[in-house]
Amino acid sequence: MVNFENCRVPAANLIGAEGQGFKIAMAGLDGGRLNIGACSIGGAQFCLDRTIDYMKERKQFGSRLADFQALQFRVADYATDLEAARLLLHRAAVAVGAGEGGATRLAAQAKRLATDTGFDVVNGCLQLHGGYGYLRDHPIERVLRDVRVHQILEGTNEVMRLIISRAMLGN
Repeated sequence: MVNFENCRVPAANLIGAEGQGFKIAMAGLDGGRLNIGACSIGGAQFCLDRTIDYMKERKQFGSRLADFQALQFRVADYATDLEAARLLLHRAAVAVGAGEGGATRLAAQAKRLATDTGFDVVNGCLQLHGGYGYLRDHPIERVLRDVRVHQILEGTNEVMRLIISRAMLGN
């Protein structure tokens, strides 16, 4: 633990305007939230790619998993959800990079959507692998643990909802 009690910092070492430290620190969270969102999307895309390959090879009842329409629809939904999250993440990154008003809200929205979507997609991919997906040495099982913690890091998704709603309601 670091203790700064009675610590004096020369005025020449001040970063930003006096009294703005908390705001500056919070602004740094926007980039972290974007990074976490990108990690979730990347992990989910990795799992979706592995799942598509698996579905093309694995047979059940004499047919490839890829030939079952219900499973095709699931893959289509996962791909669509990932693309939507990717686009919001990109929009938020542009806003944060340009210092746009509302960038913090967009970063919170992107982090929330990307991490929830990432977890849902990876969890669904694990399900499509059946018991194999849950084996400890299987990559999807490992990614599932990673994307789950993304919903907590850089502010929980419940906190993201507070940030979003406060920005929208002016609270």
